[in-house]
Amino acid sequence: MTCRSERKAVPNPMEATVDRSAVSSQIEQAFRKQAQKDDHVRNAYLLVHSDKLRVDLRVAEGETGSTPANMQQPVHMASVGKLYTATIISILRERGQLAFSDRISAYLDEDLMSGLHVYEGTDYSDEIRIRHLLNQSSGLYDAFWPLMERMIEDPSLQLTPREATLWGKEHLEPKAKPGDKHHYTDTNYHLLGLIVESITGRPFHEALHSLIFEPLDMGSAYMHGYSEPAVSPAYPPATLYLNGIEGLTVPGLAGIDYAGGGVMATLDDHLKFLQALVNQRLITAETLQTMLDDDYPSYPTIRYGYAIWKFITIPLLMPAKYYCWGCTGVTGAFLFYHPLTEAYIIGSFGDSSYQAKALQFMLRKIVRPLLKLT
Repeated sequence: MTCRSERKAVPNPMEATVDRSAVSSQIEQAFRKQAQKDDHVRNAYLLVHSDKLRVDLRVAEGETGSTPANMQQPVHMASVGKLYTATIISILRERGQLAFSDRISAYLDEDLMSGLHVYEGTDYSDEIRIRHLLNQSSGLYDAFWPLMERMIEDPSLQLTPREATLWGKEHLEPKAKPGDKHHYTDTNYHLLGLIVESITGRPFHEALHSLIFEPLDMGSAYMHGYSEPAVSPAYPPATLYLNGIEGLTVPGLAGIDYAGGGVMATLDDHLKFLQALVNQRLITAETLQTMLDDDYPSYPTIRYGYAIWKFITIPLLMPAKYYCWGCTGVTGAFLFYHPLTEAYIIGSFGDSSYQAKALQFMLRKIVRPLLKLT
């Protein structure tokens, strides 16, 4: 009796190529369809890159004025800029110039600190630590939207980040004691920017260029209202809309954006930043882990670290395979890393109506298809 050996199926490399092509096409079509069907979206941009999956997708949809959307346009990523700020603070910490547990009063002047955080009759100003600013647990007020509304009504109103903080101290109330809970506010990141200036002795945008943009050769990157890119852009910056108003045309935006979200760059340069962060070319793995782990619950399925949003894995509702981390902006901007597929997912819909919808789109229309290739 002869034995017949089983014949093993030989993988067809063409099938894998077709699968990757089909998945990329599926993601691209979903993104274009979403942008085309919504009148709020004037220009939208998407970059998906994974060496592991051999996926490299770039999509620009819509137009800026009469200029068709182009991947070479600098894109204002709103609060995604907070991750740049948190990274600079982490670089300074690794250089021994600060500690995350330091009181912010060690770096900020008395006029700014006096009565900064008075909650229910008690002054907690001296209890605020740098880590409280980073993970949005200081309990301080948020002056961004109240001032944005005033600046739209009065275009002549322009404030420095320091003046915006002082205005908030006079007109707004803290929401909690330092360390009690998460309360998202741009004020925290304004103060971080001022701390960077105090330590380095130079404007925040100069630290941004010297510590991140220049080492990573991010030639298109600059800080809105404060600096210029190393390489002059061939295309106009992408537009962004805040409650129907074109944000970049508001003269005072730069002063209230600042270290809370003023970074502009092409998506390819934003990719350089995220790759450097993931692969410990800016800070060590240990420091990055602290940025991830020293967090607070912010939404039912999200925890917030040092400008890092992490999706909480919940059986059925949010399986572990969807876990990713990164940062998002009010204009539907997102910059995320998905560890399972080693995918970098970066994009923007350019409108504040996409603040939540962008993350939903990312998980359902980008991460889910990519998982087919694992």
